[in-house]
Amino acid sequence: MASSGGDPSGLVGRGVCMMSTSWRDKQHPNLINFMATFLAANSYRLNFLSVSPDFIFNNGGTSVAFVFETNWDSEKEAAVFSRVNTLKRQFKHLYVVVVLPTGEQIESFNQSYFKYGMVLGCPTFVPVCDPEMGFEKIVKIAHARGVCKQQDIITTMRNERAQAVQCMDAFLRVLTSIPGIDTHDANALAQAIGSIEAIAKASKEFILENTDLSTEKAQRIFRFFRDPQYYLSPKIN
Repeated sequence: MASSGGDPSGLVGRGVCMMSTSWRDKQHPNLINFMATFLAANSYRLNFLSVSPDFIFNNGGTSVAFVFETNWDSEKEAAVFSRVNTLKRQFKHLYVVVVLPTGEQIESFNQSYFKYGMVLGCPTFVPVCDPEMGFEKIVKIAHARGVCKQQDIITTMRNERAQAVQCMDAFLRVLTSIPGIDTHDANALAQAIGSIEAIAKASKEFILENTDLSTEKAQRIFRFFRDPQYYLSPKIN
């Protein structure tokens, strides 16, 4: 199956796929070649490692683990579901992709799924018709998880930036409420000393040594945080 087009988010190019060596050794070489080609076409780096899942994708700042059953066998169902239950306790994001090309295999899988007490979505099982389709699903799921993670990071950064702006606005309002202190003075204090608490504790000498404020302004700031009567007096414009 051909790879889909480009990636507008720019995340796929930063992806890493770790394939279990034990899983690889059980598969047909043609399937491994397909996977390697598909990953390269989508700018993923492929590593072969001794990992407990069949695949671990690191993409967009998050890790996603996969169990990939390319040949469903009812005689091995107990081992499969036991392994899945172990891995879901180890990995926050775990998916199980199962190749079910025949109606008989689909029926067998459905019966075993409920027989072993699986909870819907914990983890998510993805049935597919053939191994190639299954691997494409794996890459798309890993990519989607990376996009979601990146969007969360961007949202967090935007929120932090908005909070920082709000804090700076409050900082400026406090300092410019001191008679004779303007925005330039407030910014100089912020860069040289930092927080309101640090400025409130600073001596006149410290303010003079670390900013370009005049002696008169340093005296006003010093008095503002120590003399209640000065603090409560009307501001002179």
